[in-house]
Amino acid sequence: MKPSDALSCLSTRGDGVLLQLSVMPNAKRTQVDGLHDGALRVRLAAPPIDGRANEALVAWLAKSLGVARRDVEVVRGESSRRKQVAIAVSFDVAARWLAEVLKTSA
Repeated sequence: MKPSDALSCLSTRGDGVLLQLSVMPNAKRTQVDGLHDGALRVRLAAPPIDGRANEALVAWLAKSLGVARRDVEVVRGESSRRKQVAIAVSFDVAARWLAEVLKTSA
């Protein structure tokens, strides 16, 4: 995988970034599972019931990136496996984080 492939799921949005995600709820544990069709695939240890998977996703992203939960927002795909999440963090920080989580998922 080339670095540019990993960045295909990340774009700038104002002062933050947009992250394209492919989410798989009901996993044994929350973890990154590589890239899938231009999105970061994340397995979530939460059921897709009453917004619990979205809450778990927001909490996991906030903790992983070192930002407050209020700085992470699902802007598209709340009831879908394909999601677009806005995160109030610089592109450079998000790109470094993305490279690290992809390296550890390999």
